[in-house]
Amino acid sequence: MHQQKKQQDLVEGNLPVFVFPTELIFYADDQSTHKQVLTLYNPYEFALKFKVLCTTPNKYVVVDAAGAVKPQCCVDIVIRHKDVRSCHYGVMDKFRLQVSEQSQRKALGRKEVVATLLPSAKEQQKEEEEKRIKEPLSDSLFFEQSFQPENRTVSSGPSLLTVFLAVVCIAALMLPTLGDVESLVPLYLHLSVNQKLVAAYILGKLILEFMWRNRHGYENSSKEE
Repeated sequence: MHQQKKQQDLVEGNLPVFVFPTELIFYADDQSTHKQVLTLYNPYEFALKFKVLCTTPNKYVVVDAAGAVKPQCCVDIVIRHKDVRSCHYGVMDKFRLQVSEQSQRKALGRKEVVATLLPSAKEQQKEEEEKRIKEPLSDSLFFEQSFQPENRTVSSGPSLLTVFLAVVCIAALMLPTLGDVESLVPLYLHLSVNQKLVAAYILGKLILEFMWRNRHGYENSSKEE
């Protein structure tokens, strides 16, 4: 089973390539970073040939750009940045490591490594620190905005006193008038015409007040929207 898997990887060119690190960062103000080392590991039971390719070979010097790695061994590949200029700051270059068997020319696997030149390690640390500070702040603001209640005037219903007065006025209007002999309601509950006019007047005022409040609240809500 293991042998079949190996043969399939060899045929399809999907052999995993183990390289460390997977990213190279050069700092213009730190000359010690202008030379860096890539380590290629060979965990397999057969030897590998390797070749290092680059998207911008004129900017780098690769020591031992081609060679071999014994089974279950590793090899160091030294890469020097030779064109440290401000025009190259932030530009991402790529190295590709291709591996193949000793007896074959076809690549069995490949791995890409990104290389970037930055002006200063201190500036990079400062930018990362500012980014870490801003990210929680943005999350906090977003959280508060998401859950901030709307400051909107909503028309409230009539108060309990208004409802009570309206019920009293309606009841007064339904009571019999003085002089109504055929009514079964006790005489002391009979109201005069003037009393009923007062009740009707108060009920009308309450209805107008309620309608005005509803209309005013609706207009304020529409303006805010």
